Amino acid sequence: MPGVPPQPGTRPDPAGPPDVPTPAAPPRRTAFAEGVDRLRTAATTEPGRLRIIGALLAVLVVAFGAVTAWQMTDRAAAADDVLHKSQPLTSAAADIYRSLADANTAASSGFLAGGQETAASRDRYEADIDTAAAKLVTAANNSDPGSPAAATITKLNKLLPEYKGLVERARTYNRQGFPVGGAYLRYANEKMQHDMLPAAQDLYTKENRRLSDDYAQATPYPWAAIALGVLALAALAWAQHRNYRRTNRVLNHGLVAATATATVVLLWLVVGHSVARADLNDSYDHGVRSLNVLHDARIASLKARGNENLTLVARGAETVEVGTEQVDAYDHDFTTDMDDLGKGLAAAEKLADDQQGTKPVTSAVANMTEWKKRHTAAREQDENGNYQQALDQVIGGKGATGECFDSVDTHLANALTHEQGEFRQAAGDGLAAMTGLPLGAALLAVLGAAGAVLGIGRRLSEYR
Repeated sequence: MPGVPPQPGTRPDPAGPPDVPTPAAPPRRTAFAEGVDRLRTAATTEPGRLRIIGALLAVLVVAFGAVTAWQMTDRAAAADDVLHKSQPLTSAAADIYRSLADANTAASSGFLAGGQETAASRDRYEADIDTAAAKLVTAANNSDPGSPAAATITKLNKLLPEYKGLVERARTYNRQGFPVGGAYLRYANEKMQHDMLPAAQDLYTKENRRLSDDYAQATPYPWAAIALGVLALAALAWAQHRNYRRTNRVLNHGLVAATATATVVLLWLVVGHSVARADLNDSYDHGVRSLNVLHDARIASLKARGNENLTLVARGAETVEVGTEQVDAYDHDFTTDMDDLGKGLAAAEKLADDQQGTKPVTSAVANMTEWKKRHTAAREQDENGNYQQALDQVIGGKGATGECFDSVDTHLANALTHEQGEFRQAAGDGLAAMTGLPLGAALLAVLGAAGAVLGIGRRLSEYR
């Protein structure tokens, strides 16, 4: 019978009424979609619109402060590395090169003196070796493990005792009057010129590149933070204008406070970074560039002095083909080094921006000119067979080429000291201009966001 459920054990009537399908549940909406709907609903009332405006203003001001703090923290860290890490390491690398080159020069001068080697010459050689070893330790402590610079430092630490051993053998045989001493000294010089100095130059190049990278991170304008600051100020101005149109009230204390804090942060950001950027650029243009040129000039003078000494040590044993002629290899290298010295001094004169920087360079140029004259006279004596006279004109006292070399080296050292001070002053001023900006921006942004929320809250209270 219709409507009677089938009894247990019986089959349902196939002709009975069909089952009615259960209506499908509506698809579940995502939280995002529901939030959009609530936001759209809230935007239809003035209190809802005010809450949205307040939230957006707070987010903009906080984002402005956060991005400012982030970008300026990175730039301040890079400026700190310029002042306290990468530039000092670049100078240390240059000192390693200079110490090695000067040690090589002192060794050849002591060899030429033979049994009459002075205590001053010996002390100079030992001091240069000790300085190179100490600077290598400093560079190793500040280099990244596994980096190319660390590998170069390890190589130099291995080569330094090998070079020193060759020099000691040369001295020993030289005191005994054995000609093989000259061969050992030439071998030591080859190790210095072909292995050690190129490695030191490579270390200097790597550290100089690292310094340039730090400048590249410290000086660019923080455009993202500036753009957010302008956007936040525009939004705050629009909110206050909207408030004035709807209430005819000129000022909203909370929004005014938020605008003031955002303005302070933006001005601090633009002015502070502009001043820091100008000081850092000045430290590079009138500090780092001058230091690089002066380091190169000093190295050229040391190499020239070493080759001048080795010309007398080798006594024509090493030659090189120039055009169709065979000329003394060390005297040829001396000429090349003096050309490099002249170019370096000319560049240093152009870069010097005050009398204290120009005067020692000018004096070095005059000493270089006199050095060339005395060297020419000494070469004439040697080529005419007057070896002792040539030796006296190179390593003797007053009137020798060594006197000119010492004067050039001293003046270049004075110029380097001055330019190092110029760099530290300018780079320190640049770093100081960024000091406090990241933390100050973050704190002011929090205050500005609180002001925006309170200002909007004051309007909302009027609807309760």
